Amino acid sequence: MTKAIRYTLLSLRDLLVSAGPFVLLAVVLLGLAYWWLDPTPPKQVTLATGPAQSAYAEFGKRYAAELARNGIEVKLITTEGSTQNLEMLRGETADLAFVKGGSNELMIDHENELESLGSLFLEPVWLFYREAVARKKSSTGVLNSLADLKGLRINVGAEGSGIPGLMDKLFEANRIDTQSLKLSQLGQTPSTVAFLNGELDALVFASAPESLMVQMLLQTPGVKLMNFAQNEAYARRFSFLSPVTLPQGVVDLSANVPVQDVRLIATTATLLARQDVHPALKQLFSQASLKQHDKAGWFNRAHEYPNLANNEFPLAKEAERTVRQGVPLLQRYLPFLLANLMERMWLALGIILAILLPLSRIVPPLYEFRIRSRVFRWYGQLREIEDRLESTPPEPSQDLLDSLNRLEKRVEQITVPLSYADELYSLRNHIEMVRQRLLRV
Repeated sequence: MTKAIRYTLLSLRDLLVSAGPFVLLAVVLLGLAYWWLDPTPPKQVTLATGPAQSAYAEFGKRYAAELARNGIEVKLITTEGSTQNLEMLRGETADLAFVKGGSNELMIDHENELESLGSLFLEPVWLFYREAVARKKSSTGVLNSLADLKGLRINVGAEGSGIPGLMDKLFEANRIDTQSLKLSQLGQTPSTVAFLNGELDALVFASAPESLMVQMLLQTPGVKLMNFAQNEAYARRFSFLSPVTLPQGVVDLSANVPVQDVRLIATTATLLARQDVHPALKQLFSQASLKQHDKAGWFNRAHEYPNLANNEFPLAKEAERTVRQGVPLLQRYLPFLLANLMERMWLALGIILAILLPLSRIVPPLYEFRIRSRVFRWYGQLREIEDRLESTPPEPSQDLLDSLNRLEKRVEQITVPLSYADELYSLRNHIEMVRQRLLRV
């Protein structure tokens, strides 16, 4: 049993030595492919969200929890909103960020440095005002247009949120001189506190309905939500705006809030990533968006979002593939890091196999040559002894026998796989034949 194992191991050793150069070549090619494809994403990524208690901040927490399941830490950065988020992307202090529609003009010189991971959800423009103030302007206590805001104290969002720029466009379209308005730019929380304390007459949010501030103000007595009766016209004038309707009773069915349909205008929130963000991370964020935004909401039906429409930045191919095809097959059954490695390396593996398969045909002849050369190289010395025997004058027989004996001892130390034993025994027979000739001389 021991000898059988020895001969088996010997055969394996010779096979490995023969195939060694090709194995080394395969390892080098795999190393180069791994370096070039860089299939393993970094373990940490930064996401710029928005103000505390905003929809952006809430979605940021959900994305972080989703990516944590795949071993990726998402560092959330609280900001004032879209404008600041774009500045952070441009300054490379954030890898990804939530941005509302209409912000691309702030990044004209850097547009090609960013990619969109799809449109995620609608962000209506919520213009809340105090009913008591509206009654001073109208007996109905209802403000019907932006022109009715003249003379009021209005907060148009914090600087860096993107809302002040949006409202400037709307005021300009309505030919409203901002000098006739008492504008302020406070953050969400301080502006809401000031509004409820009567220090502000109106305030503007541009946020998804998941925002806690929006939810609270929609159900606060004495607070009204402006109806944008011309929402279709706004959407035709501004490509980044969409007309939406807040259905009657959608906020609270039992209390019938709102008491009637409210027409609003909305921007589309987008998740942007720098182009140098690892493709696997873009894929993970796109997959997380499928889970977070495909449900029915106040302004959309199920599976309407995320989508590939209304993108003001180039669309990332990872997002396009995810939205169209969903989660790849391997990632449904394997851990993400392993599945991602296999998905990104399979093409390289195919190319390497295509190179190595033709070359691998050399291995069997090389293996055979290596084994047989152990035996055949001694035939040279055996032939030399015969030549010395036939020389004129011939050498003494004893000297030739001594040389032959030394050769035989060396041959006895040769070990070959059992499948090549016939070559070894043939050499021994030939040595014996030469000995018989010597003995006859």
